[in-house]
Amino acid sequence: MQQITNTIVMIRPVRFRMNEETAVNNYYQEDTSIADANAKAQKEFDEFVKVLKKVGINVIVIDDDPDHNTPDSIFPNNWVSFHENGDVALYPMFAVNRRRERRPEVLDIIESSGFEIKNIIDYTNAEDEEVFLEGTGSLVLDRVNRKAYCALSPRADEDLLIEFCEDFEYTPIIFTAYQTVEDKRLPIYHTNVMMGVGETFAVVCMDCIDDKKERKNLVTHLKNDGKEIIAISEDQVNSFAGNMLQVVGSGDKRYLVMSSAAYHSLTKDQVTKIEQHCAILHSDLTTIETLGGGSARCMMAEVFLPRK
Repeated sequence: MQQITNTIVMIRPVRFRMNEETAVNNYYQEDTSIADANAKAQKEFDEFVKVLKKVGINVIVIDDDPDHNTPDSIFPNNWVSFHENGDVALYPMFAVNRRRERRPEVLDIIESSGFEIKNIIDYTNAEDEEVFLEGTGSLVLDRVNRKAYCALSPRADEDLLIEFCEDFEYTPIIFTAYQTVEDKRLPIYHTNVMMGVGETFAVVCMDCIDDKKERKNLVTHLKNDGKEIIAISEDQVNSFAGNMLQVVGSGDKRYLVMSSAAYHSLTKDQVTKIEQHCAILHSDLTTIETLGGGSARCMMAEVFLPRK
């Protein structure tokens, strides 16, 4: 069982813009107009892919379909996850226009890249009941210790989380994470904005978890599994410092991938702590973060499938 992989899927945007349907509960999106937003997002995307490939990370780049008008297709980890036993999970999405991101041809391309899909577990019928669980945005998976960390929100339903955990044999670690929006404490839309779990460490914003029991429970699980907790602040979460993913490059070298905004928000002490576990890779994703309200981790769907 592996916690991290050297293969990720990324979807190159063709209609990127601020998605008005997700802005209702993604408070990281900024309602601002950026000229040539799609061209700028494509440039940031291409540079990011180069940074990853340069260190030997296997990136499967798939172009979005312009006919579908999917402004958030750049964040594929919300609609699909790939697992070591050959299972693929498809997830129910909050925004109607994001449901069009689920394209069968994406799975075909992954299979033609040498991976085996044995079984598709489809949770998308839950959309009919207005119930959602947005992939590894909602679920931060500790694949080795079989734990699914989940901050409940309009996009992460508790019953559906438990169903996922029963299907995939994970233990649910449930809490609510908050951010301050105009002096109000509102639920953070995705767990992976405020925490990420690597092989030997976890980057977490404890300040987002207002309930002391929930916070203590989270700390206990991480510590019992031998993870060093690297705490970040809410301000750093606003710079997407929680939206990080550990991956493997050539020579089995480990990297923690993040945006340049996230990297520059870290203190020297935090950087030192991370670098005791792995190297850091970062790339400028300003346009994507500003309009999309998501960052590096959201752009990478990890592939753990068996090879054919």
